[in-house]
Amino acid sequence: MVEALKIGLLGLGTVGTATAGILLSPESRHPLLKEIEIAKVGVKTLDKRRAVEFADGVLTTDLEAIVTDPDLDIVVELIGGLEPARSLILKAISHQKHVVTANKAVISRYGEEIYRAAAEAGVYVLIEAAVGGGIPIIRPLQQSLSVNRIDSILGIINGTTNFILTKMATEGSDFSEVLTEAQELGYAEADPSADVDGYDAADKITILATLAFGEQVSLEQVSCEGIRQVSAVDIQYAERLGFEIKLLAIAQREQSGLQVRVHPTLVPKEHPLANIDGVNNAILVEGDPIGQVMFYGPGAGGGATASAVVSDLMNIAAMLKVSQAVNPLLKIPQHPRRELVPIQELVTRFYARIICIDRPGVIGNLGTCFGKHKVSLESIVQIDFNNGFAEIVVVTHNVKEENFRQALAEIPHLDAIEQIQIPSVLRVLREK
Repeated sequence: MVEALKIGLLGLGTVGTATAGILLSPESRHPLLKEIEIAKVGVKTLDKRRAVEFADGVLTTDLEAIVTDPDLDIVVELIGGLEPARSLILKAISHQKHVVTANKAVISRYGEEIYRAAAEAGVYVLIEAAVGGGIPIIRPLQQSLSVNRIDSILGIINGTTNFILTKMATEGSDFSEVLTEAQELGYAEADPSADVDGYDAADKITILATLAFGEQVSLEQVSCEGIRQVSAVDIQYAERLGFEIKLLAIAQREQSGLQVRVHPTLVPKEHPLANIDGVNNAILVEGDPIGQVMFYGPGAGGGATASAVVSDLMNIAAMLKVSQAVNPLLKIPQHPRRELVPIQELVTRFYARIICIDRPGVIGNLGTCFGKHKVSLESIVQIDFNNGFAEIVVVTHNVKEENFRQALAEIPHLDAIEQIQIPSVLRVLREK
């Protein structure tokens, strides 16, 4: 029986402060929280003013001393980044400490190494806060949905890009303008690459795919495209065609294997993900026999992420009260490594915006070229005309990506097409 658990908290930023706030005010919360004590907190400097107060001797700049302290039961890693976070997590495990982390970058890249070390040490590594902020998704995949054969996961799992695309759609603003606003509001970092280039979403879908499909997914194989190329014009045309543009993270089981990718996607307005706006996240899981289940809520922020962190702490506390053995439903198992199906094999729909000199036969020649490469068109329409140039929008039926790219590559060489530009090529959520 465990009377009380002592934790070492690494990091006292936004999430760390919110986590400490919950643990230091357990009233009207689950009674187990009263049995969790913050014994040590690792910070960069001791002389900074804090939003929460601790007893003398709790704060320290020696993070390694925390992860090796024999009196601590759990280490909570909230410093972010790859190093020293990875090394501190592994050292904590080697000293028989359970670990709770919100670090999706470390888990997506080094999860296999961390889970193996945890299995050998017989300790928990819980990661609910690593994906979706306060949205419960990790534990449902491990427990509630684990009896299902998961067929697909579609997610809006980056609040910054969703905020940008929402503002572009509602205000008709350009990407760069809205990005500046997102940075001023604190939704985007000074260097926004991790968000707008899709890397953050790629980290998260790598974790979800590994859990859902029972095979270790390599981040390096995940196809990743961001939203920099999405223009206000594309969003307007998508609206006229009945779509919203969202940055989707997708993991799908196909006959040829598993596909995992991140890219902007035209989503039909009637689809559940089309109306997820602002900084909110949503994850749509489809499996057999359950069908579709959607998880929706705040995907980031101190309070939301801290909720997931403390939930993991409480789960460890509950399990240690009844057993010293690791609960297999809370343990993240080691999975065999899986080769992903390359993006060229993807079968989906496409949207393309084409600008060329307006002359007779242009649309006919485009249609012939697409047909030659087995690209079936849902629609091909001239949307606009300006200064002798035609602006043509093409939407396809399901087609193999390789075929579609071959058709696009041939179009500039057609005799009837002059001064061609193809400023936008986006995927459309595919037909069943």
